[in-house]
Amino acid sequence: MLGELLSKVLLLLFGYAMPAFECFKTVEARPNDAHMLRFWCQYWIIVAMVIAFESVISWMPMYGEMKLAFFVYLWYPKTKGSDVVYDTFLRPIVMQYEPNIEQRLLHLRGKSGQLLSFYVKNFADKGTAFFMDVLRYVVSDKAEGSNLEM
Repeated sequence: MLGELLSKVLLLLFGYAMPAFECFKTVEARPNDAHMLRFWCQYWIIVAMVIAFESVISWMPMYGEMKLAFFVYLWYPKTKGSDVVYDTFLRPIVMQYEPNIEQRLLHLRGKSGQLLSFYVKNFADKGTAFFMDVLRYVVSDKAEGSNLEM
């Protein structure tokens, strides 16, 4: 359990916080350095893909440690793994399916307004009903009686 916590803290520091700060420095200090901007864009694209597919592979033993090692490999200056992973694996696959992905995303964008209004309405209705039920319980005699027993 302690190992898992340590793994999550290290992942937070070396997988997200440190690369985010390095990316920030590149954007602010060297906005015209196209190579470094491309490098950090590739890193964040790969991280997003890993997170998107995490539910499929997170059952593996030592997944957190492997994820941490992979993220460090991606940004470590001597390996520059994001260039390798992006150019070798990710770019060819996405380029192959780009028209299909684009078509599906356009369809989802078109439906997103309807979907958002559906969820907001249902959440508001159910959230209001739940809040009122909790409020009724809190002010009821039953709640007062149970507090006295405790």
